[in-house]
Amino acid sequence: MIQIYQHFLASIFAAKEINENPHLLPNITLGFHIYNCYFSPRWTYQASLELFSTQGKFIPNYKCDRVSNPVAVIGGPTSEVSLYMADILCIYKIPQFIYGSAPLINKKADAVLYHQLFPDVAHMYKGILQLLLYFRWTWIGVLSGHDDNVEKFEHTVVPMFIQRGICFDFILRIPMMSFSSSILDMAQEAYKTYDLIYNSTVNAMIIHGEINTMVVLRTFPRYSETMDESTKGKWKVWIMTSQIDFTSVPLQRTWRVDFLHGNIYLSVHSHEIEGFQKFLQIIKPTLENKDNLFQEFWEEAFLCTFSPSLVDGENTKICTGEEKLENLPASVFEMTMTGHSYSIYNAVYTVAHALHAMSSLRFNHRARVGEGRWKLLSQQLWKAQPLSLCNDHCRLGYHKAKKEGEPFCCYDCLPCPEGKISNQTDMDECFQCPQDHYPNVEKDSCIPKDISFLSYGEPLGISLACFALSFAFITGLVLWIFIRHRDTPIVKANNRNLSYTLLTSLLFSFLCALLFIGRPEKVTCLLRQTAFGIIFSVAVSCVLSKTITVILAFMVTKPGSSMRKWVGKQQAISIVLSCSLIQAALCTVWLATSPPFPDLDMHSMNKEIVLECNEGSVTMFYCVLGFMGLLAIVSFCVAFLARKLPDSFNEAKFITFSMLVFCSVWLSFVPTYLSTKGKFLVAVEIFSILASSAGLLGCIFSPKCYIIVLRPELNNREQLKRTN
Repeated sequence: MIQIYQHFLASIFAAKEINENPHLLPNITLGFHIYNCYFSPRWTYQASLELFSTQGKFIPNYKCDRVSNPVAVIGGPTSEVSLYMADILCIYKIPQFIYGSAPLINKKADAVLYHQLFPDVAHMYKGILQLLLYFRWTWIGVLSGHDDNVEKFEHTVVPMFIQRGICFDFILRIPMMSFSSSILDMAQEAYKTYDLIYNSTVNAMIIHGEINTMVVLRTFPRYSETMDESTKGKWKVWIMTSQIDFTSVPLQRTWRVDFLHGNIYLSVHSHEIEGFQKFLQIIKPTLENKDNLFQEFWEEAFLCTFSPSLVDGENTKICTGEEKLENLPASVFEMTMTGHSYSIYNAVYTVAHALHAMSSLRFNHRARVGEGRWKLLSQQLWKAQPLSLCNDHCRLGYHKAKKEGEPFCCYDCLPCPEGKISNQTDMDECFQCPQDHYPNVEKDSCIPKDISFLSYGEPLGISLACFALSFAFITGLVLWIFIRHRDTPIVKANNRNLSYTLLTSLLFSFLCALLFIGRPEKVTCLLRQTAFGIIFSVAVSCVLSKTITVILAFMVTKPGSSMRKWVGKQQAISIVLSCSLIQAALCTVWLATSPPFPDLDMHSMNKEIVLECNEGSVTMFYCVLGFMGLLAIVSFCVAFLARKLPDSFNEAKFITFSMLVFCSVWLSFVPTYLSTKGKFLVAVEIFSILASSAGLLGCIFSPKCYIIVLRPELNNREQLKRTN
């Protein structure tokens, strides 16, 4: 009775306003009858049949009082009450206005007489979905009642929520409430539900129920003292549908409801009806009528009685009728108009406008029923509400990995693999950065790569350039010493022109290293490897020619030797030219078919774009390098065979050692070159050029320079002819 008392007052207030309005239903007084069905099918059917009986006599279909013929019925607030009403009223074609949960009407003919004043549940479900998505409450639980709307919710709305990424930890039914059972019995039944809810990890709950759902919900904290301490104080957001009313039964007036401190109630209207609160303050029960509904409410709400004979000591007091409704707690009576009362208020006005249109034969006066608005939530609520997730969001730099046997919204968060990022929360997969970017340390964004090449502006480039110029200067100095002392025996020995050619090729080889330093351009890329290959082939062929000359010279000294015709300048020139021309031919084919070109290497280095010379044809590159290596090996083998010839007459030992250094450098170059990345790859090649050239220069020419500059007394024919 307490729960629906304001509903009665709202209908009375609306009828009072209509009867006092001279422009609406003039000369007609709008009357009404109020029936209390006590949420019982039996009483609902009886109340419906009383409408078609003579007042005061329950004889259905026998009605001799035309004054009280009903033109419409406003019923509710539960779907069951509305459905029981429809069973009777649809037979008599009486229009019905429902101000609470609407039942599912199967017959289309009956549905014509059925008008729902409450917001369409489909719109409410969409509003709940938008609310969940806005606050990112994707891990939720559902408490629902036992009516037909719940079946619809579970079979149609739940799949819609799942498609939008909402995941359900549980969908529970609210313990069945009936007025034949006691509150304590219901509380015992609610114990298990309470335990499951507060031990769940969800922080957002949807309560889908009706007006009496709050009676059951308020029993939850009654048993919280007997539960585990870990369930106390857990923050939950309760999203309640608009059918739920916050008023409760008298027994619960002192029961705490702080477990609902995070509730969001979907309201029906957004403003108060003018004059309604003043009407509540002046209305009083009629003392003469002991069966008055107002008296029943008054006694339950104020814990008093209008019958002095029922006073039981100090526990019961006499009702004076002067008690004030505003002094009652909100759980007993709300002074502001509730959603159900607002729907009743609109229903009465709808009926009045329809009657007015019928009586005046004008249908341009349409009932304007306020549809109400969803209350907007402020940004402060966004900060205050907790997230409701199965697990925490995957941070930037992580991606989701499904948990076996868990719902789709339960997942693990794994770091992005090397080279990939995730720049949004809860990404299914990490993705690669663009080729010219690389992931930062947190793997949540991409950073542009720097352009990298071996330049003259960095220590490594400066050091290599200084070494190259220094060795080139030393080589030029040696060449100058040899030219100045060209007529001395040590310079003339073993073909003076070959020494000049070898020194010149070594000079160019040192200068050739400078082509590898600096920003790669088209011309430098064409010249780098080809110039290096040809110059080194000339140098090694000179060494080979020198070694062969030494061997032939000793073979000619033997009596009766036939090798004299092979000794001379022509033999040396032919060896150098033939080897050089073969290398030049290989380089020409290389440049003609697939020449080197400037290129960007975006993959070898994680944080840099390497500006390099693409070799064009790797096969031709290794052919050029392989031919040079072949010449070096042949030179080393020939020099090794001549190593035991007299030291003071020939340079075979020095050539052997120089070629050993040369081959060692280039044999170690190949694996180092293949395993090095970026600009250091160029540095390795420059180092190999400088080291091998310096080995030839030092091992072959340093002993001669020593004699020419520091021991000139040894630079004579007698010393050269002396044998060990």
